[in-house]
Amino acid sequence: MIRRIHLIGQWFFLKVEAFFNLAFGDKLNPLYYLGPIAYYLMWLVVASGLYLYALFETSVGGAYDSVEALTHGQRYIGGVLRSIHRYASDGVVLVMVLHLLRHWCFDRYRGFRWFSWVSGVALIWLVYASGINGYMLPWDRLSQFVVVATAEWLDWLPVFQGALVRNFIFPENVNDRLFSLLSFIHIGVPLAALALLWIHTQRVPQARTAPPLPVALTLTAALVVLSLVKPAISQPRADLAAAAGTLDFDWFYLPAYALLYRTSPGEIWLLLGGATAFFLLLPWLPPKKRAVEHHMLVRPDNRIVTVREGETLLDAALREGIALPFECRNGGCGQCKATLAYGEVEYGAYQADALPQAERAAGKLLTCCATPRGDLEIEYVPAKPLGDIRPREWRASVESLERLAPDVMRVVLKLDGGEPIRFYAGQYINIVLEDGARRSFSFATAPQVNDRIELHIRRIEGGRYTGHVFERMKPGDPVRFEGPLGAFFLREDTGKPIIFVAGSTGFAPVKSMLEYAFARSMRRRMLLYWGTRTLKDMYLAELPRQWARAHVNFTFVPVLSDPAPEDRWQGRTGLVHEAILADFPSLAGHQVYACGSSAMVEAAHPAFRARGLAQDDCFADAFRSAPQLARLGGHA
Repeated sequence: MIRRIHLIGQWFFLKVEAFFNLAFGDKLNPLYYLGPIAYYLMWLVVASGLYLYALFETSVGGAYDSVEALTHGQRYIGGVLRSIHRYASDGVVLVMVLHLLRHWCFDRYRGFRWFSWVSGVALIWLVYASGINGYMLPWDRLSQFVVVATAEWLDWLPVFQGALVRNFIFPENVNDRLFSLLSFIHIGVPLAALALLWIHTQRVPQARTAPPLPVALTLTAALVVLSLVKPAISQPRADLAAAAGTLDFDWFYLPAYALLYRTSPGEIWLLLGGATAFFLLLPWLPPKKRAVEHHMLVRPDNRIVTVREGETLLDAALREGIALPFECRNGGCGQCKATLAYGEVEYGAYQADALPQAERAAGKLLTCCATPRGDLEIEYVPAKPLGDIRPREWRASVESLERLAPDVMRVVLKLDGGEPIRFYAGQYINIVLEDGARRSFSFATAPQVNDRIELHIRRIEGGRYTGHVFERMKPGDPVRFEGPLGAFFLREDTGKPIIFVAGSTGFAPVKSMLEYAFARSMRRRMLLYWGTRTLKDMYLAELPRQWARAHVNFTFVPVLSDPAPEDRWQGRTGLVHEAILADFPSLAGHQVYACGSSAMVEAAHPAFRARGLAQDDCFADAFRSAPQLARLGGHA
């Protein structure tokens, strides 16, 4: 039943959003910026409220007169700001309710999103409380009604026992301290709402807190026009000697107050308390199946990230610091389009124009809507090149070939034309084959060596390109490649100690990063754990030993998973990441750079996180996943 309601809600939202796209375009559709618009309206409420408060008299005699002076004496300043203050607060509630309703219809409120949902419900009540409190300040007939009704409502609670309403039976009981208290509440509650709003948005990776400038300007202009056409004005002055009679009632903010005199305060508490509890419990009603996490390999970054149950591919990538392009986050603009290279996804609900059927059939998806059905691999086009180093196509020739191990070849490429290549230590290139197919290999040289490129190529049984390298490639052969690519590189904005984890030829990008660090005279503590199956597979083991002798801040820990008898190995054995776990009871305060097979990275990542490694301090470069190799027939 709930699923059917969700689908009806999705259909409704998509239809309305499609209509708004025709009017505003998908880049400026206000329905795609409900959260940022709520933020913006809150700032309008705060800014206009500061001006109003500066001229407001917090006294029994002065409250009404000061508001009237603002409204009529400053019609085109104070009067407009008072109206903007009123209508912007209405807009905050309306936009927040729409925002909450959309997330509910699109089933984005369960699991890890429970905090965003619960804090969103609390935010709506805070804004409502602030708005109701605002009606008490002008001290007109409506203020009198709201204050007395609120006192009667609160008096039902055992903690007050009827003490509040006695303050309003006689006019002499109402004094200036009441208005100081009401003003303090009217300042404190919005500030609390802003603080909670900030916490609310911190749970969403790269959440936007400001709408596009044209949307903000149009919204402001609309509020100004509305304020001039239908200004907010006060009703007659409050008179506690007489009961409030006919009122110009606000059915948007005050419907519960009308019910107070048709039912009882206890029934209203039960109704609102029950509704609040229901909404707070919605993320767990009805219970869903056990959450399952999947892994996503993201190219060209060569990063493996964990995607939580119900999490979109975009949110998972942004949470891990991968700069996937996006705009609306609602399936309306198509800016987050990517290619599904392996795996299956739930495509989610989106505008048909953003992802035509022909593109979907060609393997495209919208990362802001798609959720995984299992492990997958996607590829996207970065909106901005890393460090403004734009990847391009290069031509080179093979300068030398050296077999470092039975299945590892060192290939040195010399760039044609003598033009140097700029790259970051840890990035990679794509070798372009004659038919346009591509094979990825990491730089094994540091960026300061920019006229030659060293690659460590491991032979894959039956591999198309690696077979060519080992059997037919010779010095002088032309090579075409594109690069530099990837976001796996050495970060220099911290002094945290670094643990490098290399599996087999995962040593290549680590070599690039370490040689760069040594050339830069980095003083950070650095450790390299290099894991291979046997000793002969550790094809350049003497090089890190030389580094360890030359640099006091560097340590080399070789690890063999299955040493041969002839190795006579006395060192560490087992899986390389397990050696790190044995040496470090806590990884808090460290950075880890892991490079190797996807199986190694997938096993190491959660284990390191469990030892206290911060999400932002874990960097990984995973070789092409085994499932995709199987799909490609192993032709690497």
